[in-house]
Amino acid sequence: MSTVSWTENHTDAAASEYSARWHSENGTPAPTRITVADDRTKADNAYRLCCEGTALLWRGDFQNARQLLAALGRRLDRKTPAPVDDPAELFRQYRRSRGHRARVLGRVLVVLEDDYSLALRRAPEVRLACREAYGPAQGTTVVALTELLGVIGAHQWRRQGVAIPYLDASIHPHYGVFSPVRGEYIDLVASAPLPPRTRMAFDLGTGTGVLAAVLARRGISRILATDANLRALDCARATVRDLRLTEQIDVVGPALYPEGRADLIVCNPPWLPARPTSDLEQGVYDPDSAMLREFLTGLPAHLEAGGEGWLIVSDLAERLGLRGPDELPALIESAGLRVIDKLDTNPRHRRAKETSDPLHAARSAEVTSLWRLVRHQ
Repeated sequence: MSTVSWTENHTDAAASEYSARWHSENGTPAPTRITVADDRTKADNAYRLCCEGTALLWRGDFQNARQLLAALGRRLDRKTPAPVDDPAELFRQYRRSRGHRARVLGRVLVVLEDDYSLALRRAPEVRLACREAYGPAQGTTVVALTELLGVIGAHQWRRQGVAIPYLDASIHPHYGVFSPVRGEYIDLVASAPLPPRTRMAFDLGTGTGVLAAVLARRGISRILATDANLRALDCARATVRDLRLTEQIDVVGPALYPEGRADLIVCNPPWLPARPTSDLEQGVYDPDSAMLREFLTGLPAHLEAGGEGWLIVSDLAERLGLRGPDELPALIESAGLRVIDKLDTNPRHRRAKETSDPLHAARSAEVTSLWRLVRHQ
């Protein structure tokens, strides 16, 4: 267990030494230099300290801490990288910039008390959100304010849910589980023609369990949903219970493939071959396309005769130069598979329309596809 230590000066007593547990969901090391900050701290001074590697332990008003983060963000945004024409280099530049931004903003810290309460003026109630994300409290804990805001946001998503029109219901994503906000891939799974006599289906990398639920509503009587992420398994089980689909869907893992064969095997792997920096990013980034490769190479051995594999993936990696245009077809061919159909759709998500996004050209042209795959005869 990592700990952090700091000194606080009090007007009525000598300086005191404090220590607490350090927690970071993305594995950021515990800061070694911490200074106390409050409402009197100027944004320029805070920016200089954070850029130099000093963390600021916030002891002022909670809403002022959020305003400080916004001020630091504006200063970071002033440093615009030089434009480049190569899409792959543009993506690497974008990731470096986002990483630097996250590191600087992540140096504004807050203390969670023994019961996860936040002892700051105008602080929201965060105990339930923290228990959902972190489990039972284990003593006084220091976290980045940006992480705590993510925990609060995830709690709000979990309470509100994400409406899935096809299911006529909402999915309630847990903290650290990718939210099904991009409805186009759900629509593809809801409309693609099922293989004849589909009795058993696998949903690999199920996440919230949304695609398993769609398959169940399409009438498939038996579905195994898997994931390597323990939080995703808990979330998918809750989804299955909430939608009253326990008679059709079993959630198993942690693993990609379950034992046995199926008439239909569905996989929506992360779409970009890059290294994730947090659990949530594992729904977007797949280093060296490892999950994609494992799905394809394992598919022939797990398909029943006449069965199909459905690969749901966008061409954003190709448009960013992260994967060659012939690489995915070559991976499919080398796995002993052939394509019998490919269903395409265009993105409807908000970021596809954000012209200020450095990756706007690629995002706006992105196509999401469902590849229908069968074994070579």
